[in-house]
Amino acid sequence: MRVMKASALAIALAVCTVAAQDADKKIAGGGITAKGWQGKIDAQSAAKGGTINDSKFMSMGADLHVQTGPAAVYWNPANTATGDYTVKATFKEGKSTSDHPHAAGLFIGGKNLDSETPNLVYCIAYGNGNAVVRGFSGGKVFQVNRGPNEAVNKGANATQEIAWVVKGDKVECTVNGKPVASLAKADLIAPGKLESTDGIYGIRVGHNIEMMISGLMKQ
Repeated sequence: MRVMKASALAIALAVCTVAAQDADKKIAGGGITAKGWQGKIDAQSAAKGGTINDSKFMSMGADLHVQTGPAAVYWNPANTATGDYTVKATFKEGKSTSDHPHAAGLFIGGKNLDSETPNLVYCIAYGNGNAVVRGFSGGKVFQVNRGPNEAVNKGANATQEIAWVVKGDKVECTVNGKPVASLAKADLIAPGKLESTDGIYGIRVGHNIEMMISGLMKQ
């Protein structure tokens, strides 16, 4: 009897997991029109036939506006950071096309971004109060840090200011001015993780979401 109950529970959890992973939408009139910007969707979406043109990424005055489609990274090759630096931007969530939490944020250390083996690490905040730091290396995802954090603003249409601070041997991500991850550079730059904190910085956006991005800058 205990075995049957465990199996039923496993099936129920599997069904819930599948239900939460709603399919990528396709945004009418999609593509990248922001001057100088490029993008690439996640490999799992590409394997299902998705393309970067299933989302829309544009300039709106000094700001950026994105509607996804597949989860993706967006970058301008001119945006690079080396040595000690801070990069930051403010993210304002718009209308979502599905009801589970979504996220956006910043990546640093970007290399080989238009290849099948990009290297980068990103910090994102969810409207449910979670902060996540993870990255891509050699075509695989690596996890650094995740979980609820009081620094993250909760709720629909939440606004988050996200920053990466690289100084000396320390790498820190802050959300709304408070640290959500403080890492030794030696722990982040390692086989199967980040190659270097030097590189392109840009935007990471989850799927099926609308986001306004303002104040993207390097200091």
